[in-house]
Amino acid sequence: MFFESVANIWNKYGGSIMGGVGNTMLIALIGTVMGLLIGLINGIIRTVPKSKNGFIRFIQSLINFIITAYVEIFRGTPMMVQAMLIFWGYAFASGGVTLPLIPSGIFIVSINTGAYITEIVRGGIISIDRGQFEGAASLGMNHFQTMTRVVIPQVMRNILPSVSNEFVINIKDTSVLNVIGVTELYYYANSAAKQSYKTFEAFAIACVIYFVLTFSITRLLRLVERLLEGKKNYTIFGSQTDPAAEIHVKEDE
Repeated sequence: MFFESVANIWNKYGGSIMGGVGNTMLIALIGTVMGLLIGLINGIIRTVPKSKNGFIRFIQSLINFIITAYVEIFRGTPMMVQAMLIFWGYAFASGGVTLPLIPSGIFIVSINTGAYITEIVRGGIISIDRGQFEGAASLGMNHFQTMTRVVIPQVMRNILPSVSNEFVINIKDTSVLNVIGVTELYYYANSAAKQSYKTFEAFAIACVIYFVLTFSITRLLRLVERLLEGKKNYTIFGSQTDPAAEIHVKEDE
């Protein structure tokens, strides 16, 4: 009886539910990428050395305060509340004009994710040995060049697991966007439940789809992480002419 009800719901509402899956993945993917960009920009800004000029130093302090406030506010409040405030706040300010739903969802997820990734990036930058900053400075690099050519490439590799986790979280958290009417997976599952009066069966389908999405994405991202780690067995060439100078390194050594 249960599986028959599930099959009936899928046959009738499967197309719209899969459309919701597409919107869920679109919002989660773009939101994570934009959040990463926000986090990287904030990380670079927050690590700019303090200027000796009093006015510039004041501007730096002001910008750092704004970034800190942004991070604390968006990490300290639920995304559902943020969605309501941003979507309906814009409508209130514009005299009733609302934003398009999918772009609104992407914007909300992006700025929410950016707050978390800002702290992830900051931790990644702090983990880089200070000598690399000094070495880059000795080569005549400015702060921006040091960050983009030396530090950020290493940070990206170090924070990849955390960013991947944020992407998986966003796949699930897009469900809260139904409060403003974004037509993602949860929205269509809820609509199917209300129209069919089969709440358990409809949300069982949604649960399975969420699990398949997150499980598949997690395994794929772990594969990418392993590929980025490079080979475990390699050779260090101490001399280009003397084979005896080669050092063979294996994973178990």
